[in-house]
Amino acid sequence: MSSRVGLRFFQNSRAAFRNAQRRFGAGHRFQSSDATAGQSTFQRMWNSPIGVKTVHFWAPVMKWALVIAGISDFNRPAEKLSLTQNGALTATGAIWTRWCLIITPKNYLLAAVNFFLGCVGIVQVGRIYNYHRSLDESPIEAVKSMEHEMVDSAKGAVHKAEAAIEKKST
Repeated sequence: MSSRVGLRFFQNSRAAFRNAQRRFGAGHRFQSSDATAGQSTFQRMWNSPIGVKTVHFWAPVMKWALVIAGISDFNRPAEKLSLTQNGALTATGAIWTRWCLIITPKNYLLAAVNFFLGCVGIVQVGRIYNYHRSLDESPIEAVKSMEHEMVDSAKGAVHKAEAAIEKKST
């Protein structure tokens, strides 16, 4: 009896899925038009505005290297992680994930890689926070020490930029 219930559930969900496909159109991303009616799936992907021969495909493919590098940093001790770098990865991931869903054509591959980049950054910033909290025994002191680390690295970048400009102007 229980197998029949599962079979009925499968058949009903299959029918509902077919109805949804008819209503919204199957294969919305690579729908056939008059120009692409006789083309194979590969040809449609190749000629698509987000296809294999465009930057909309290759940029996210290459950006996965940043995600993999961030994941490999999970093995590093938290005291050796850069708060500014991981903060930048988090912000970049959040901002560009949203942007990829606004632009035309929508680029879900780029949105996915940016989402995971933001997730990796959040995990690393959390590890850095927990490390500072374990040293200071207080959440407020941990945030203050992280703030000082960010301010010091920003001041260092400003000094380097000023020195480079001064050197170039002389």
